Amino acid sequence: MSLRLLTASLLLAALPLASAAAADDAERAAEAKAAIKGLAENLGATLKSAIATGGPVAAIDACRVSAPDIAAAQAKAHRLEIGRTALKVRNPENAPDAWETKVLESFAAKIDAGADPATVAYAETVEVGGHKVFRFMKAIPMAAEPCMACHGAELKPEVAAEIAKSYPKDQATGFVPGKLRGAFTVKIAAD
Repeated sequence: MSLRLLTASLLLAALPLASAAAADDAERAAEAKAAIKGLAENLGATLKSAIATGGPVAAIDACRVSAPDIAAAQAKAHRLEIGRTALKVRNPENAPDAWETKVLESFAAKIDAGADPATVAYAETVEVGGHKVFRFMKAIPMAAEPCMACHGAELKPEVAAEIAKSYPKDQATGFVPGKLRGAFTVKIAAD
């Protein structure tokens, strides 16, 4: 058998595996997007309700108390891990790992170069502890309303005081609309 024929045969034999892996990744990406949509919608509704009843100070407490439960519900419903992270976090428990930091930095560069933050996302299957894990991140753009009240450069004194009380190591202020606020991050077992 010639080298060309052998190479062609090997490539053709690998196509079904590559196609199956691509289909699996597409399914995982769709599941990650659905979980992110659920987290974003539920958290957004919770924060808007808190703001309507008690202003931004109430939203800080609602986020601190409700966000972990909302993320846990989405994780359970979609059988994955989901959370939020950023280069500048409010809650130290949301600090990015090395992979997330690299992706966040690439998101910031893309957005600074003019990419629409609402469309910036990244997926990759990586090996962690001998297991394959599908990782997906979607940028969270900084919105003017209601985000600036708690994440902007100029905070009302009562908001700044509540943040200092609830999050003494806060880094998540000084953002401007249209830039990267953070990202949703998802992990799905891929073996």
